[in-house]
Amino acid sequence: MTAEPRAQARAPGAASLREAAARRLRNRTFWAYALLVAIGISAPFRVYPVFAMNVLCLALFASAFNLLLGYVGLLSFGHAAFLGSAAYVTGWLARDLGLPPLVAIAAGTAFATLLGWIFGALAIRRSGIYFAMITLGFAQLVFFLGVQMPWTGGEDGFQGIPRGTLLGLVDLNRTLPMYYFTYAVFLGGFWLIHRTIDSPFGQVLRAIRENEPRALSLGYDVDRYKLLAFVISAGLSGLAGAMRAVVNQFAALPDLHWHTSGAVVLMTLLGGMGTVMGPSVGALLVGVLENSSERLGSWVTVITGGVFVVVVLAFRRGIVGEIRALVRRSF
Repeated sequence: MTAEPRAQARAPGAASLREAAARRLRNRTFWAYALLVAIGISAPFRVYPVFAMNVLCLALFASAFNLLLGYVGLLSFGHAAFLGSAAYVTGWLARDLGLPPLVAIAAGTAFATLLGWIFGALAIRRSGIYFAMITLGFAQLVFFLGVQMPWTGGEDGFQGIPRGTLLGLVDLNRTLPMYYFTYAVFLGGFWLIHRTIDSPFGQVLRAIRENEPRALSLGYDVDRYKLLAFVISAGLSGLAGAMRAVVNQFAALPDLHWHTSGAVVLMTLLGGMGTVMGPSVGALLVGVLENSSERLGSWVTVITGGVFVVVVLAFRRGIVGEIRALVRRSF
């Protein structure tokens, strides 16, 4: 048999293997989402629902940040600006203008997206530590506005944000409907991040992270891809902030503080940078530690720092990253 017939004979087998691999991947994705939905549906009956809602908002925030750091390689110290600004805008529209919650949340998310486009267009001109410092500077400007503008409430925060009704039918002042609305928003944002990562756009982002000069030599407009990733990350961070404002019924200065930008870096590294589920696991861990602050007091900071040191030294890929690596080695 000549080389050409042998190649033709092998081709159908290779194609069938690729199709089988694609089917296995789709099955794993389906069952992963099914497990995620099952856990989310049962969560309010196992833990305090308001705590679960706050963890979901933090998980969406961390996942949005991971899209930028884990898949583009851009470290931003200013993502609190998008979380906090969307919270304030959502609260102002819902309380002072009386807009429905969906409209207020959408407007807060749109504002954070616009802010991300402005900040990103200026920040992506630099890279590395310079990019991080530029984003931190922009975030501090937003924090200063939050302190000085009279309508934000200053150090007292923006209080009394109404939850309202969803589409005029569902009363969000009740805990369970509010939880499931928050969970539905989280699933939508998580799915969008997952689809972005697995798309050709996500493959280009990985190429930029691994070797930016090579991606540039292949003809990709690297700055445009970076800017689009930054805007998507900012918009989803704003969505998390808008939802958090409605859940807690207030927006406060800590949402704008650089400590929040540092906390989301901590969540991402703890769970596993560059993994889909890692930031959510990190957000859960940080949320549990913060929720224990009443019992542990100032020791929470010490414990959080200790956990971070242990994870960085012993689990360099993060919790989810190490579990994934172990499964791949074992099977």
